[in-house]
Amino acid sequence: MPSFGPGPRRLAAAIGLALGILPGCVQKDREHRVIVSVADQAMDVYEQGRRIGRYEVSTSKFCVGDAPGGCGTPLGRLEVAKKVGDGAPLGMVFKSRKPTGERLKPDAPGRDPIVTRILWLKGLEAQNRHAFSRYIYIHGTPEERNIGHPASYGCIRMRSRDVARLFHTIGVGTEVDVVLGPLPEPSPAAAHVALNQSSPVVARP
Repeated sequence: MPSFGPGPRRLAAAIGLALGILPGCVQKDREHRVIVSVADQAMDVYEQGRRIGRYEVSTSKFCVGDAPGGCGTPLGRLEVAKKVGDGAPLGMVFKSRKPTGERLKPDAPGRDPIVTRILWLKGLEAQNRHAFSRYIYIHGTPEERNIGHPASYGCIRMRSRDVARLFHTIGVGTEVDVVLGPLPEPSPAAAHVALNQSSPVVARP
C-alpha cells in the first residue's frame, strides 16, 4: 500500500518541534490564575488579569499548613499539576483518582467521597512543598450543604457544577494562590458578568 505522508502522530510531533515544543512536554496555562481565600471560603478565577468568576469553597476544618500527615490546607503559591475526570458525569465517585462507576447526588446522606473532578495541586514554595505528596486537590464534594464553611481534610472542595466549570476553564500549570485574607471586591463590570453566568458566582458580603 503506498504511503501518502507521515501519520497523524508523526505530523503532530513535527509541528510541535517546529514550534519549539518538546515531545512529552505540556504547555502550561498562563492565561488563568486562581485565588482561594480562607477568610471568605471563596475562590476567584482570573483570565488574562480579568476576573471571570467567584465560587464558594471549603478549605480545611482543622487548620492551615503543609505538615506531612496533617490535615491543613497549604497556603501560598501552587499550581495545577494534573487534571483527572474529564468527561465524567457530575457526582461520579473517584477512589485513588479512578472513577468507581457510582454517582452521588448533592448532600447524599452518609457519604463524603471525592466526586466529579480532581485538580491535583503542586506546591511552588517551601511552605507548601508537600502539597502534591499529600494529595491536595481542588475537587467536588457531595457535601454541598457545607460549602462556604471550613469542612475539608486539607483539600479545596467545590460544588460539582462549579468544579466541572473550573476544570474546563483552566489548564495544567495554572497558578493557584491560597491566602488567609479576604478576596478583593468585584468591580461593577465583573459583577455584571457574574450575574449572567450559568453557574452560581457569589459575592463576598
